[in-house]
Amino acid sequence: MNTIKHTLQSILVVAVATFALASMSSQAVAASAEDLNKDAAQALQTLYKTNPAAESISKKAKAILVFPNIVKAGLVFGGSYGEGVLTKNSQFAGYYNSVSASWGWQVGAESYSYVMFLMSDKAVKYLDKSKGWEIGIGPNVVVVNEGVAKNLSSSTLKDDAYAFIFDQQGLMASLSIEGTKVSRIKR
Repeated sequence: MNTIKHTLQSILVVAVATFALASMSSQAVAASAEDLNKDAAQALQTLYKTNPAAESISKKAKAILVFPNIVKAGLVFGGSYGEGVLTKNSQFAGYYNSVSASWGWQVGAESYSYVMFLMSDKAVKYLDKSKGWEIGIGPNVVVVNEGVAKNLSSSTLKDDAYAFIFDQQGLMASLSIEGTKVSRIKR
């Protein structure tokens, strides 16, 4: 009887987490390529205003991947989803989604933005050629917080990619892009 009760509780938890993510994910999906381009440009400007190091890094980047709205929700099981734009030489070069799934001690929902500055040809080529870039596998990605940002300069930029997470809204116990899969989509 205890096993049946535990199984039913697990199913309920998964159903609640799935419903929460599904109800919020409609906010993360842009209506069109034009909307996504506009939202990405706005998100990038917001990042530059709040973090001058990001704008400095952008001048050295080979490509910039902007996810203007990622929605994350979880209750033991969780996930996140959002769509973004890749720019090369200030031109739109493709559209991508960012997806993650997780399990463990977590509860809540939030939205946030993130930008990845691809600094090397290796990183750009990996994104173009792979069937999805799982963050943590492949080229090295450094998640930049305030402490790291203060120490970045054009001479210290040695990693393949730098990611900035910003504009967080909502409540979630943890935030990471480790384990996130970035894949090309059609728009």
